[in-house]
Amino acid sequence: MTTDEHPVRNKDESGHLWRDETPAERLDRNMNELLQELRVAQTGVQILFAFLLTIVFQQRFTEVDSFGRAVYVGALICALLSSGFLIAPVGYHRLVFRRAMKDELVKIANIFALTGLVWLSLALGGALTVILDVMFSKEVAMAGGAAALLFLIVLWFLIPWTRMRVRRAEANADGKSGADGR
Repeated sequence: MTTDEHPVRNKDESGHLWRDETPAERLDRNMNELLQELRVAQTGVQILFAFLLTIVFQQRFTEVDSFGRAVYVGALICALLSSGFLIAPVGYHRLVFRRAMKDELVKIANIFALTGLVWLSLALGGALTVILDVMFSKEVAMAGGAAALLFLIVLWFLIPWTRMRVRRAEANADGKSGADGR
């Protein structure tokens, strides 16, 4: 039997088997999960990008000062970068399709997705800053944009990262590998 034919048997904390798949099946599952997640993120960034592209044609955009315009351009660039990174796994997959590179594809696509989410959080914070600047004041805009960015960083990155570290520490304390089949 090759390595791909040996099922990986992962157990939960109580020792119960919960995943029985070969490494190839795990890669397929990981890729499918990543693609589902990217569909959600891509839709959001595309709507944001479209909003940012059209906002300059609104009458009130003439009220935006140099600060607001700079933040707007920054948000627009961040949305473009986010869109690029979130769509990049598609092009990567097309180029390496049927070349026995799925392991690399999953790893690189994961990096692209995380990078895309970083840029998306910056774009969302920037878009909110521009809107709050027009509606209220520069001070409210900066506070609101910073709060939005902090919220997204905590929700999307800090909480999962913290949970991973806690889980890893618990697994190490119990003498387990901490493998979760992903």
